[in-house]
Amino acid sequence: MHRRQILKWSLFMGLSGRLFAAEKPNGLEEADKILTEATASGQVKAATLHVVKRGNAVTRAYGAGTTPDSMFLLGSISKPICVAALMRLFDQQEFKLDDPLRKFLPEFTGQGREDVTFQHVLTHTSGLPDQVADNAKLRRDHASLATFVKHAEQEPLAFAPGSKYQYSSMGILLATHVAEKITGKDILSLVDETVFQPLKMTHSAQGLGRFKLDDMVPSQTEFAAPEAGSGDPSAKNWDWNSLYWRKLGAPWGTTHCSAPDVAAFLSEFLHLSGTVLKPETAKLMRTNQNPSGIKPRGLGFDVDPLLGGPGCSNETFGHTGSTGTIAWADPATETICVVLTSLPGRAVTPHPRQLVSERIAADRDS
Repeated sequence: MHRRQILKWSLFMGLSGRLFAAEKPNGLEEADKILTEATASGQVKAATLHVVKRGNAVTRAYGAGTTPDSMFLLGSISKPICVAALMRLFDQQEFKLDDPLRKFLPEFTGQGREDVTFQHVLTHTSGLPDQVADNAKLRRDHASLATFVKHAEQEPLAFAPGSKYQYSSMGILLATHVAEKITGKDILSLVDETVFQPLKMTHSAQGLGRFKLDDMVPSQTEFAAPEAGSGDPSAKNWDWNSLYWRKLGAPWGTTHCSAPDVAAFLSEFLHLSGTVLKPETAKLMRTNQNPSGIKPRGLGFDVDPLLGGPGCSNETFGHTGSTGTIAWADPATETICVVLTSLPGRAVTPHPRQLVSERIAADRDS
């Protein structure tokens, strides 16, 4: 049997018959059981769970050598974190959401690019692709973020800006590159100075920062996305676990954090505390900015009520990551849920992160 099928079968057989044994099951207990069994079976090598309900926090670690402070590659949860650094400049009136990107990126012109605004790239309605056409080659060549920017600026738009939704990592790259141009600092330094330090996120880094590669939890790259190497032995020097990728600090996917640190980030937006952004700006980020008929998105955040699972309110915001992560907050129940795993999101369906998230979302008593 194919290994992925075996993993799916072991997850199903190990969990399906026991999750609802209690008459009134506790969501945290169920979530704990899912991750305990997933790591004990070897399906998931490492995981951490952090849940906050009305101010009460619980953190649990799973897998050999994993601690509550273990730092995982977040994947696309990196996006709202890096967008928060950009939005500090919005608070300082350095740009407006309806400003065209070409105001700061003069090379970003032609074929309708002049009409692309910050609003478009931050809500995935710009028409830009998720990845550049030469993504794999650039990674094999250990290209810099500046080189990725040059390629992204030349990518054709799939549709008129603002008319449709298309998830775009490259849109986030160009937006955060503007922050670099305005400040004269790279995105790695900006995120550290404007997000991590103010929020006391001491186990976080854009890229590797002050940490070493050995400080980070490895990803199970045999199940990675094709653009991340997908277990190809020839991709070892540029895949998710490579020194190149971990150091790059790509704003669309190379942030490292512990689960409690991700929760600290979400708390800034849940409680609108004003530590990083003005409360009204934080609220803009966490609420839908797209018109009716287009998939709802905040600025950098996903705002789908089903993000966490049935039980989440329409106010829920957060993000998932293809590396096997999910993080969300629900203002209606004052709940924060962070699940970080080493098992890529495409490895199994349903993924343990999804099962755990759904248990936490459905549990309104614990």
